[in-house]
Amino acid sequence: MSIACYQAPIPPSCCGTDAPFPPHPISPCPQALLLCAPQCRALASQTEGEAQVMRVLQQKFPQASAIKVVDISGGCGAMYEIHIESEEFKEKRTVQQHQMVNQALKEEIKAMHGLRIFTSVPKH
Repeated sequence: MSIACYQAPIPPSCCGTDAPFPPHPISPCPQALLLCAPQCRALASQTEGEAQVMRVLQQKFPQASAIKVVDISGGCGAMYEIHIESEEFKEKRTVQQHQMVNQALKEEIKAMHGLRIFTSVPKH
């Protein structure tokens, strides 16, 4: 089995080490890393942090038709990207939808560096 790895410099605050890889030419932001060097993980696997955030969102948004959580900090839990599609967002402005997500994750957010939120209402 082949494991695809994205290798880039990791700040010490991320995985506790400086990786000796050259910076990515497109994304200078270390928090935009996909995988954490030197321990690369399979793209299909889910980190413990992703699973925890997913559980909380499934509890808080029981009507959600789709939830996707991706640790975009390389597996160390510093930054997540979240996509949620739910009827609960119907007739709410985007800022209100995002406030709902922030409220649902208020405890988890305390340990994060950043969070990207994408919300939508299912199209029927």
